[in-house]
Amino acid sequence: MAVKPTTCKEAIARWEKKTGENATEAKVIELQFQWPPIEKMDGALSTLVACEKLSLSSNMIDKIVGIAGMRSLKILSLGRNYIKSLAGIETVSETLEELWISYNQIDKLKGIGVMKVLRVLYMSNNVVKEWAEFNRLQECPSLRDVMFIGNPICDNQPDVETWRTQASNRLQQITKLDGIPILRDTD
Repeated sequence: MAVKPTTCKEAIARWEKKTGENATEAKVIELQFQWPPIEKMDGALSTLVACEKLSLSSNMIDKIVGIAGMRSLKILSLGRNYIKSLAGIETVSETLEELWISYNQIDKLKGIGVMKVLRVLYMSNNVVKEWAEFNRLQECPSLRDVMFIGNPICDNQPDVETWRTQASNRLQQITKLDGIPILRDTD
């Protein structure tokens, strides 16, 4: 018999029971490593109106939905899931400062341009292959820290220095790439 996935509502209820906190008032909510795993984000997440940091990493989520009501969300952690696109992230574009989405299956960055306050993008080990997709990050004026190692676009460069030079030239606004500060000529 197949195990029924955990719903967001069930995961939130478990979290409340474990922490003794009210999820609608909590600033940090951790729903990572659920067993059985969460497969779908849903509207129950929109009840988390005070939440500033939400972790849903290490589940089996395939798309970003149900977060439109999260009007305080600053950090969203979705690493180690099955997410294929950034569709749905635009609903938190006014507040989201950090998106941790490494180890997923994202190949396109369509829609990232609406993220005007996004400062940190941890997106290593996805499947971005083309510079045209990487260049979409130019549309994020606040972006400073990008983790992109482990994507085919990086692996296809002759060496790490070529990757760093290409990436930092394309994203003039960033100050850190793959965990290492970018040194720029200031003359």
